[in-house]
Amino acid sequence: MPFDFSLVTAPFRMQPDLRRAAPDTVTLTACEPGGRHLREKIAVLEAHASQALLAEPEFDAAPALRMLAEECAGQASPPFRFENTLACAAPRLEWSLVDGRPTGRGDAAIGALLRALPAGQRPAALLSLAFEEDFAIVDGASATVPWLAVCLPSRWAPEEKLGRSLAAIHAPVADGELLRAASDGLVRLVTGGGRWERTVWTITAEPRLAQHPGRAGTDWAASSADPQARAGAAFFRSEHQTFLPVAGARQAVFAIHVRSEPLTDAVTDADAAARLHAALASMSPAVLAYRRLDVARDDLLEWLHRRSLARA
Repeated sequence: MPFDFSLVTAPFRMQPDLRRAAPDTVTLTACEPGGRHLREKIAVLEAHASQALLAEPEFDAAPALRMLAEECAGQASPPFRFENTLACAAPRLEWSLVDGRPTGRGDAAIGALLRALPAGQRPAALLSLAFEEDFAIVDGASATVPWLAVCLPSRWAPEEKLGRSLAAIHAPVADGELLRAASDGLVRLVTGGGRWERTVWTITAEPRLAQHPGRAGTDWAASSADPQARAGAAFFRSEHQTFLPVAGARQAVFAIHVRSEPLTDAVTDADAAARLHAALASMSPAVLAYRRLDVARDDLLEWLHRRSLARA
Protein backbone atom coordinates (compact mmCIF):
# COMPACT_ATOMS: atom_id res chain seq x y z
CA MET A 1 0.00 0.00 0.00
CA PRO A 2 1.47 3.43 -0.94
CA PHE A 3 2.42 5.78 1.88
CA ASP A 4 -0.31 8.28 2.80
CA PHE A 5 1.36 11.65 2.31
CA SER A 6 -1.59 13.44 3.91
CA LEU A 7 0.11 12.42 7.18
CA VAL A 8 3.09 14.67 6.35
CA THR A 9 2.45 18.07 7.92
CA ALA A 10 4.29 21.37 8.34
CA PRO A 11 5.72 22.87 10.37
CA PHE A 12 7.50 19.65 11.31
CA ARG A 13 7.47 18.86 15.03
CA MET A 14 8.86 15.96 17.05
CA GLN A 15 5.70 14.99 18.96
CA PRO A 16 3.64 11.88 19.83
CA ASP A 17 0.91 12.55 17.22
CA LEU A 18 -1.10 9.51 18.32
CA ARG A 19 -4.45 8.74 16.74
CA ARG A 20 -6.97 6.03 17.50
CA ALA A 21 -6.58 3.04 15.21
CA ALA A 22 -9.69 2.16 13.25
CA PRO A 23 -11.28 -1.14 14.33
CA ASP A 24 -10.52 -2.73 10.95
CA THR A 25 -6.88 -1.56 10.84
CA VAL A 26 -4.48 -4.32 9.81
CA THR A 27 -1.90 -4.21 12.58
CA LEU A 28 0.39 -7.12 11.72
CA THR A 29 2.04 -8.20 8.48
CA ALA A 30 3.23 -11.76 7.95
CA CYS A 31 6.76 -12.38 6.74
CA GLU A 32 6.77 -14.44 3.58
CA PRO A 33 9.56 -16.91 2.76
CA GLY A 34 12.25 -15.08 0.82
CA GLY A 35 10.79 -11.66 1.58
CA ARG A 36 12.91 -8.58 2.25
CA HIS A 37 12.00 -8.17 5.94
CA LEU A 38 12.63 -11.86 6.61
CA ARG A 39 16.00 -11.84 4.87
CA GLU A 40 17.22 -8.85 6.84
CA LYS A 41 15.88 -10.22 10.14
CA ILE A 42 17.61 -13.56 9.60
CA ALA A 43 20.90 -11.76 8.93
CA VAL A 44 20.56 -9.69 12.11
CA LEU A 45 19.64 -12.66 14.31
CA GLU A 46 22.47 -14.77 12.90
CA ALA A 47 25.10 -12.18 13.81
CA HIS A 48 23.64 -9.81 16.40
CA ALA A 49 20.84 -11.54 18.31
CA SER A 50 22.08 -10.13 21.63
CA GLN A 51 21.36 -6.61 20.32
CA ALA A 52 17.91 -7.48 19.00
CA LEU A 53 16.30 -9.90 21.47
CA LEU A 54 16.28 -8.38 24.92
CA ALA A 55 14.42 -9.02 28.16
CA GLU A 56 14.79 -8.10 31.79
CA PRO A 57 15.40 -11.08 34.09
CA GLU A 58 12.19 -12.80 35.20
CA PHE A 59 9.97 -10.69 32.92
CA ASP A 60 7.12 -12.81 31.54
CA ALA A 61 6.36 -11.92 27.93
CA ALA A 62 3.90 -14.80 27.49
CA PRO A 63 0.69 -12.69 27.80
CA ALA A 64 1.93 -10.31 25.11
CA LEU A 65 3.02 -13.12 22.77
CA ARG A 66 -0.33 -14.84 23.28
CA MET A 67 -2.15 -11.62 22.40
CA LEU A 68 -0.14 -11.30 19.17
CA ALA A 69 -1.01 -14.87 18.24
CA GLU A 70 -4.69 -14.18 18.92
CA GLU A 71 -4.47 -11.07 16.75
CA CYS A 72 -3.92 -13.24 13.67
CA ALA A 73 -5.72 -16.42 14.77
CA GLY A 74 -8.65 -15.84 12.42
CA GLN A 75 -6.50 -15.93 9.29
CA ALA A 76 -6.62 -19.00 7.07
CA SER A 77 -2.89 -19.50 7.63
CA PRO A 78 -1.93 -17.70 10.86
CA PRO A 79 1.65 -16.39 10.85
CA PHE A 80 2.17 -17.16 14.55
CA ARG A 81 0.71 -19.55 17.10
CA PHE A 82 1.50 -19.50 20.80
CA GLU A 83 0.62 -21.91 23.60
CA ASN A 84 3.53 -21.17 25.89
CA THR A 85 7.24 -20.41 25.64
CA LEU A 86 7.99 -24.08 24.95
CA ALA A 87 5.30 -24.53 22.32
CA CYS A 88 4.84 -21.93 19.59
CA ALA A 89 5.02 -21.88 15.82
CA ALA A 90 5.47 -19.79 12.68
CA PRO A 91 3.37 -21.98 10.32
CA ARG A 92 4.04 -19.99 7.14
CA LEU A 93 7.78 -20.40 7.73
CA GLU A 94 7.32 -24.08 8.67
CA TRP A 95 9.20 -23.81 11.95
CA SER A 96 8.01 -24.51 15.50
CA LEU A 97 9.24 -24.91 19.02
CA VAL A 98 8.23 -28.26 20.49
CA ASP A 99 9.25 -28.63 24.13
CA GLY A 100 11.48 -25.65 23.44
CA ARG A 101 13.37 -27.37 20.60
CA PRO A 102 13.27 -26.06 17.01
CA THR A 103 11.38 -28.39 14.69
CA GLY A 104 10.48 -27.82 11.05
CA ARG A 105 11.18 -28.23 7.37
CA GLY A 106 11.32 -24.59 6.25
CA ASP A 107 14.41 -22.52 5.45
CA ALA A 108 17.36 -24.30 7.03
CA ALA A 109 18.89 -20.94 8.00
CA ILE A 110 15.96 -20.32 10.35
CA GLY A 111 16.41 -23.68 12.03
CA ALA A 112 20.14 -23.11 12.41
CA LEU A 113 19.76 -19.70 14.02
CA LEU A 114 17.01 -20.95 16.38
CA ARG A 115 19.23 -23.81 17.51
CA ALA A 116 22.15 -21.44 18.06
CA LEU A 117 20.12 -19.20 20.38
CA PRO A 118 19.67 -19.74 24.12
CA ALA A 119 16.35 -21.47 24.75
CA GLY A 120 14.92 -18.39 26.41
CA GLN A 121 15.38 -16.29 23.26
CA ARG A 122 13.83 -18.73 20.82
CA PRO A 123 10.16 -17.69 21.24
CA ALA A 124 11.06 -14.02 20.65
CA ALA A 125 13.13 -14.98 17.61
CA LEU A 126 10.31 -17.05 16.12
CA LEU A 127 7.85 -14.20 16.71
CA SER A 128 10.26 -11.73 15.12
CA LEU A 129 10.67 -13.88 12.03
CA ALA A 130 6.94 -14.56 11.72
CA PHE A 131 6.08 -10.87 11.24
CA GLU A 132 7.54 -7.94 9.35
CA GLU A 133 6.99 -5.81 12.46
CA ASP A 134 9.45 -5.33 15.29
CA PHE A 135 8.06 -5.41 18.82
CA ALA A 136 8.59 -3.91 22.26
CA ILE A 137 6.49 -4.30 25.40
CA VAL A 138 5.51 -1.20 27.38
CA ASP A 139 4.77 -2.05 31.03
CA GLY A 140 2.26 0.24 32.71
CA ALA A 141 3.21 -0.70 36.28
CA SER A 142 6.88 0.27 35.94
CA ALA A 143 6.42 2.72 33.03
CA THR A 144 9.40 1.06 31.32
CA VAL A 145 10.19 -1.16 28.34
CA PRO A 146 11.24 -4.54 29.82
CA TRP A 147 11.27 -6.58 26.58
CA LEU A 148 12.22 -5.96 22.94
CA ALA A 149 12.47 -7.95 19.72
CA VAL A 150 13.83 -5.29 17.36
CA CYS A 151 15.88 -6.29 14.32
CA LEU A 152 15.24 -3.25 12.09
CA PRO A 153 15.81 -0.12 14.21
CA SER A 154 16.06 3.34 12.68
CA ARG A 155 19.51 4.50 13.86
CA TRP A 156 18.92 3.56 17.51
CA ALA A 157 20.34 0.74 19.62
CA PRO A 158 17.69 -1.53 21.19
CA GLU A 159 20.15 -2.80 23.81
CA GLU A 160 20.41 0.74 25.20
CA LYS A 161 16.63 1.01 25.73
CA LEU A 162 15.92 -2.10 27.81
CA GLY A 163 14.41 -1.29 31.19
CA ARG A 164 14.27 2.44 30.56
CA SER A 165 11.31 4.81 30.77
CA LEU A 166 9.87 6.37 27.62
CA ALA A 167 11.23 9.76 28.70
CA ALA A 168 14.73 8.29 29.01
CA ILE A 169 14.35 6.48 25.68
CA HIS A 170 13.47 9.78 24.00
CA ALA A 171 16.26 11.71 25.73
CA PRO A 172 18.55 11.77 22.64
CA VAL A 173 15.78 12.99 20.30
CA ALA A 174 16.47 16.47 18.96
CA ASP A 175 13.73 19.00 19.79
CA GLY A 176 12.03 16.14 21.64
CA GLU A 177 10.64 18.17 24.55
CA LEU A 178 7.05 17.40 23.57
CA LEU A 179 7.81 13.68 23.35
CA ARG A 180 9.54 13.62 26.73
CA ALA A 181 6.86 15.71 28.45
CA ALA A 182 4.12 13.42 27.13
CA SER A 183 5.86 10.15 28.07
CA ASP A 184 4.10 9.42 31.37
CA GLY A 185 0.69 10.21 29.93
CA LEU A 186 1.51 8.16 26.84
CA VAL A 187 2.25 5.09 28.97
CA ARG A 188 -1.05 5.45 30.83
CA LEU A 189 -2.93 5.92 27.57
CA VAL A 190 -1.56 2.96 25.62
CA THR A 191 -1.64 0.50 28.53
CA GLY A 192 -5.14 1.53 29.58
CA GLY A 193 -6.98 -0.15 26.69
CA GLY A 194 -7.77 0.81 23.13
CA ARG A 195 -5.52 0.81 20.09
CA TRP A 196 -3.38 3.71 19.05
CA GLU A 197 -1.18 4.37 16.05
CA ARG A 198 1.21 6.94 14.64
CA THR A 199 3.34 7.34 11.53
CA VAL A 200 6.90 8.65 11.29
CA TRP A 201 9.05 9.19 8.22
CA THR A 202 12.45 10.37 7.06
CA ILE A 203 14.66 10.50 3.97
CA THR A 204 17.90 8.57 4.10
CA ALA A 205 20.84 7.47 1.97
CA GLU A 206 20.77 4.01 3.57
CA PRO A 207 18.65 1.45 1.67
CA ARG A 208 18.67 -1.26 4.34
CA LEU A 209 15.79 -1.77 6.75
CA ALA A 210 18.20 -2.69 9.56
CA GLN A 211 19.93 0.51 10.70
CA HIS A 212 21.58 -0.21 14.05
CA PRO A 213 23.95 2.72 14.75
CA GLY A 214 26.76 0.35 15.69
CA ARG A 215 26.82 -1.06 12.19
CA ALA A 216 27.42 2.02 10.09
CA GLY A 217 25.65 2.07 6.77
CA THR A 218 25.47 4.35 3.76
CA ASP A 219 25.54 8.08 4.45
CA TRP A 220 25.16 11.13 2.26
CA ALA A 221 28.03 12.29 0.07
CA ALA A 222 29.52 15.52 1.41
CA SER A 223 28.33 17.62 -1.49
CA SER A 224 26.33 17.43 -4.67
CA ALA A 225 25.84 19.79 -7.58
CA ASP A 226 22.97 17.71 -8.94
CA PRO A 227 19.68 17.57 -6.97
CA GLN A 228 18.35 14.89 -9.33
CA ALA A 229 21.34 12.66 -8.58
CA ARG A 230 20.92 13.28 -4.85
CA ALA A 231 17.25 12.31 -4.99
CA GLY A 232 18.11 9.28 -7.10
CA ALA A 233 20.35 8.00 -4.31
CA ALA A 234 17.80 8.71 -1.55
CA PHE A 235 15.24 6.46 0.14
CA PHE A 236 11.94 7.34 1.74
CA ARG A 237 11.72 5.45 5.05
CA SER A 238 8.51 5.25 7.06
CA GLU A 239 7.28 3.48 10.16
CA HIS A 240 3.71 2.56 11.01
CA GLN A 241 3.73 2.28 14.80
CA THR A 242 0.85 0.63 16.65
CA PHE A 243 0.19 0.19 20.36
CA LEU A 244 -1.83 -2.98 21.06
CA PRO A 245 -3.13 -3.43 24.62
CA VAL A 246 -2.51 -6.73 26.43
CA ALA A 247 -5.77 -7.56 28.19
CA GLY A 248 -5.49 -7.98 31.95
CA ALA A 249 -1.78 -7.23 32.05
CA ARG A 250 -1.60 -3.41 32.06
CA GLN A 251 0.80 -3.67 29.17
CA ALA A 252 0.89 -2.72 25.51
CA VAL A 253 2.84 -4.17 22.62
CA PHE A 254 4.51 -1.50 20.52
CA ALA A 255 4.61 -2.83 16.94
CA ILE A 256 6.88 -1.08 14.42
CA HIS A 257 6.46 -1.77 10.71
CA VAL A 258 9.34 -0.30 8.70
CA ARG A 259 9.13 0.36 4.98
CA SER A 260 11.72 1.85 2.65
CA GLU A 261 11.66 2.60 -1.07
CA PRO A 262 13.56 4.85 -3.46
CA LEU A 263 12.49 8.46 -2.96
CA THR A 264 11.82 8.84 -6.68
CA ASP A 265 9.39 5.89 -6.53
CA ALA A 266 7.66 7.08 -3.36
CA VAL A 267 7.01 10.68 -4.43
CA THR A 268 4.83 10.12 -7.45
CA ASP A 269 2.76 13.32 -7.51
CA ALA A 270 3.10 17.04 -6.96
CA ASP A 271 1.06 17.11 -3.75
CA ALA A 272 3.32 14.57 -2.04
CA ALA A 273 6.37 16.56 -3.15
CA ALA A 274 4.90 19.81 -1.85
CA ARG A 275 4.07 18.28 1.53
CA LEU A 276 7.54 16.82 1.93
CA HIS A 277 9.12 20.09 0.82
CA ALA A 278 7.17 22.08 3.42
CA ALA A 279 7.97 19.65 6.21
CA LEU A 280 11.68 19.38 5.36
CA ALA A 281 12.01 23.15 4.98
CA SER A 282 10.53 23.66 8.46
CA MET A 283 12.89 21.27 10.30
CA SER A 284 15.20 22.93 12.81
CA PRO A 285 18.98 22.60 12.45
CA ALA A 286 18.97 20.25 15.45
CA VAL A 287 16.39 17.94 13.88
CA LEU A 288 18.18 17.98 10.52
CA ALA A 289 21.44 16.97 12.22
CA TYR A 290 19.69 14.30 14.33
CA ARG A 291 18.11 12.82 11.21
CA ARG A 292 21.33 13.15 9.19
CA LEU A 293 19.58 15.38 6.68
CA ASP A 294 21.67 18.52 7.12
CA VAL A 295 24.13 17.69 4.33
CA ALA A 296 21.44 16.73 1.82
CA ARG A 297 18.73 19.23 2.76
CA ASP A 298 19.24 21.87 0.09
CA ASP A 299 19.50 19.37 -2.78
CA LEU A 300 16.43 17.50 -1.59
CA LEU A 301 14.46 20.73 -1.24
CA GLU A 302 15.38 21.72 -4.79
CA TRP A 303 14.34 18.33 -6.18
CA LEU A 304 11.07 18.35 -4.21
CA HIS A 305 10.33 21.88 -5.41
CA ARG A 306 10.80 20.85 -9.04
CA ARG A 307 8.61 17.79 -8.53
CA SER A 308 5.91 19.87 -6.83
CA LEU A 309 5.66 22.06 -9.95
CA ALA A 310 5.11 19.09 -12.23
CA ARG A 311 1.34 19.14 -11.87
CA ALA A 312 -0.78 17.29 -14.35
